Amino acid sequence: MKETLERIDRLKAELDTLRPIEGGLLPLDLQRSQDIELTYSSNAIEGNTLTLDETAGLIEHGITVGGKHVNELFEAVDHYEAIQWMRKIAAAKSPLNEETMTELHRRIVLNSRKDIAGMYSQNTRRIYGSHAPFPNPLKIPALMEDLGNKLSTIDGTPRAAFDMHYQVVTIHPFDDGNGRAARLLMNLLLLRGGYVPVSVDPEDRQEYLDTIKDAQLEQDTTAPKFQAFMHQRLATNLERYVYDLRQGREARGKGQEANGAIKDDPEPSLSAQTLGILR
Repeated sequence: MKETLERIDRLKAELDTLRPIEGGLLPLDLQRSQDIELTYSSNAIEGNTLTLDETAGLIEHGITVGGKHVNELFEAVDHYEAIQWMRKIAAAKSPLNEETMTELHRRIVLNSRKDIAGMYSQNTRRIYGSHAPFPNPLKIPALMEDLGNKLSTIDGTPRAAFDMHYQVVTIHPFDDGNGRAARLLMNLLLLRGGYVPVSVDPEDRQEYLDTIKDAQLEQDTTAPKFQAFMHQRLATNLERYVYDLRQGREARGKGQEANGAIKDDPEPSLSAQTLGILR
């Protein structure tokens, strides 16, 4: 974990040197691509069968996919739109509270599960394959109020963001969409802290879920395995962003050099003069 934290600190420092003075961290086209990947991976973890290409086609061009349940299409569109709202809230720096969490959830299931959008469960919640107990539904309002109070004073560290993710999925306040809402809340906090969004690749799904389940079964609120896993994911995503930004800066630098060379040569070249005469 120590090496991972040092790696994150180094990458964050470089990210800050590459960060644009104005505008978003990435060019709009690249950010759109990243948000589509966030949508795909977060939904895939929950069982959505849309591929990355299908998700991109739906969001960018409105291309629907035959043989897919309509709810899977709604989930992709809802999640992508929820990311855009999340980015606005992250940039606004307005206070976060319980309503932030319920609004995130409402947007995530806006079309796929309108009946539960932004509403706490009144049922017993279970996850197939897990024996982790969830709180009695009668306790959810008080637990979420407490979580909202913590949100209003939370610091901007990755550990705090990952802890908030763990708390949400452990309370499991909604009938569906808990994981997606928890990951978006986590990413909102990471963005506010000057970091980048974290995605969990579908191939890492089981490890991700196991680290959560193990902590829940042990009733260990520090969730060390989960924290280690998510910090690793953050380091990987930071590397990706730094690489993209570095490539963009190098390309712009070469473009400026080329433009400068043209501007610094007011005299026409011999060939140009010759061409002028021939004309």
